[in-house]
Amino acid sequence: MTNRLADTTSPYLLQHANNPVDWYPWGPEALERAKQEDKPIFLSIGYAACHWCHVMAHESFEDPEIAALMNQNYINIKVDREERPDLDSIYMSAVTAMTGQGGWPMSVFLTPDLIPFYGGTYYPPRPRYGMPSFRDVLLSLADYWQNRRDEVVRSGGEILKAVMQQKAGNYLSGNFTPEILQQATQALLRSYDWQHGGWGRAPKFPQPMALEFLLRRQTAGDPKTLETVQHALNAMARGGMYDVVGGGFARYSTDADWLVPHFEKMLYDNAQLTIAYLHAWQISREPHYRRVVEETLGFVQRELLRPEGGFYSSLDADSEGVEGKFYVWTLDEIRAALGETDELFEAAYGLTPTGNWEGKIVLQRVVTDAELAGRFGLPAEELPVRLAERHVQLLTARSLRIRPGTDDKVLTAWNGWMLSAFAEAARALENDTYLQVAQRNADFILRELVVEGRLRRSWRQGQTSPEVFLEDYAALILGLLDLYQADFNPLWFASAQKLTGEMIKQFHDPAGGFFDTTRDAETVLLRPKDLQNNATPCGNALAVEALLKMASYSENEEWLQLAEETLAQVARMVGEYPTAFSRWLSAADFYLSKTLQIALIGELESVEMVEFLREIRGTYRPNTVVAAAGLPIPDGSPALLAERPMIEEKVTAYVCEGFVCRMPVGTVEGLKEQLIADG
Repeated sequence: MTNRLADTTSPYLLQHANNPVDWYPWGPEALERAKQEDKPIFLSIGYAACHWCHVMAHESFEDPEIAALMNQNYINIKVDREERPDLDSIYMSAVTAMTGQGGWPMSVFLTPDLIPFYGGTYYPPRPRYGMPSFRDVLLSLADYWQNRRDEVVRSGGEILKAVMQQKAGNYLSGNFTPEILQQATQALLRSYDWQHGGWGRAPKFPQPMALEFLLRRQTAGDPKTLETVQHALNAMARGGMYDVVGGGFARYSTDADWLVPHFEKMLYDNAQLTIAYLHAWQISREPHYRRVVEETLGFVQRELLRPEGGFYSSLDADSEGVEGKFYVWTLDEIRAALGETDELFEAAYGLTPTGNWEGKIVLQRVVTDAELAGRFGLPAEELPVRLAERHVQLLTARSLRIRPGTDDKVLTAWNGWMLSAFAEAARALENDTYLQVAQRNADFILRELVVEGRLRRSWRQGQTSPEVFLEDYAALILGLLDLYQADFNPLWFASAQKLTGEMIKQFHDPAGGFFDTTRDAETVLLRPKDLQNNATPCGNALAVEALLKMASYSENEEWLQLAEETLAQVARMVGEYPTAFSRWLSAADFYLSKTLQIALIGELESVEMVEFLREIRGTYRPNTVVAAAGLPIPDGSPALLAERPMIEEKVTAYVCEGFVCRMPVGTVEGLKEQLIADG
């Protein structure tokens, strides 16, 4: 027998459709019933790839006795945090205010007026880990609701006040200056973990936005930042959190040394990390970074790409009910897959019969290529090829295992980030396959997730969600701009331009910045405006970046002013807390730096145009926008191309700064000289 979640499309909600709990999806039916029956709401928020969400479901939500307690005393609501980031953000703030920490599954108890009065994350079925049992929590809070309502109301009022203060976005405004960027850079360098790589203690998160900002500072002339970034990238790419067999990154490492991941693979992590490794390769030309990019995009194409072009959201941490089972090995399994004992491979990964994690092996390099070359008397350049061959054999063997589940919904923001990754990789690596993936993805999003002229957040099996959020608009705008710079199809730019106007109309806050929800969206407690980045960039930081780039293409002073006003919200915070505001710092770097606008006029498919583009794309140029077209300029093209004639029937480049342009040039050498002068 199923509950109401059987009628939803979210893979996470469908995982609970057979629970004996009388679950509701979030909506008017559940909220009205709570008021009519004067019952508190138990709100459970999670996502499909969440290991501890599965654990709590098996231990508690599938238990008939616990389900009976829930059904008798509460209106029970399930929410997919990836579909409703607004609800997740608001109630996570409440849980953090109550407990000092948050996570998923999130378990929050609300009054019928949606005010949180108690909450936490995972609750065990019996008291352990210093936590009460879920059964005891249910009984205790039901008693409080019936017999001590005044205490519940008072507690809820205090929590609501804390949430309001945190989520209203009332930061002290100020002006961004180069000194703030330098302060943030120094703070990141001081707090870096040179022993293990990255920032913070276990669990270790990859921090791709901080890495991106430091790469920008390297191009601005800071010599210390590249060493830090490379140390972090090398630490992660050894394996463990990075899947050396199949490519792609897990969500985070449970230990300080990046060995044992939390095994789920999220689309957003892999998009952001791909771009970080790509940019590091453009600067350093380190071959291993390019391999990581290619292997990660190969994983995405193989396991997260719909044939029609949309990217799936994630792969589960669990298979056959065991976290990580799909990814770990025994030494006998490895030798069977390779068909022999390979001493070089086993030395590279330090393989032993006892393994390196709970009797199993998580593959992580322990010996460098140079050390292996010396030990086995081989050329160092031969080792990556030898190891890659073994990885292919292991991938073939692993493909016969029972796979983790796939969350196959398509989320606009997450697709926007991966669209940028494929489009940027297509440009930098001159890879037509990546370009085709990006083109199909953009076409899919614009076709399937725009309904009656309005963008939507989520798509699955032909159905879209009614909601959409600021991050969806901003991420898609940025993805389309990256794709436009890969193939110069004016459709992508025109679509980005239209979305920019809609984003301002739907989300702009006259007091400054942008709300996360549309002006006609459901308001739950307040209209949120998140300004801090978490595992993904916040919508406001993305909106600033989108507005700055669109203004660089279009000469729209209003968009530039909106970006300046939005940046001002966090100017006094970012220097002190750079990891929480790293995407803001990158946007501010774009704003404060000498932004180059390059217009190319000429036949797009000509050999000469390819040579011009290769010169531009051969170096990491983070504060540059490029437009190109033949004559006549197609409709929908950026204003940057307007009234730019070809000189002597040759491909002609206009290099501009703030729409003040140098003399046009018709040779690659002339373009190179201008880029060096501006670099």
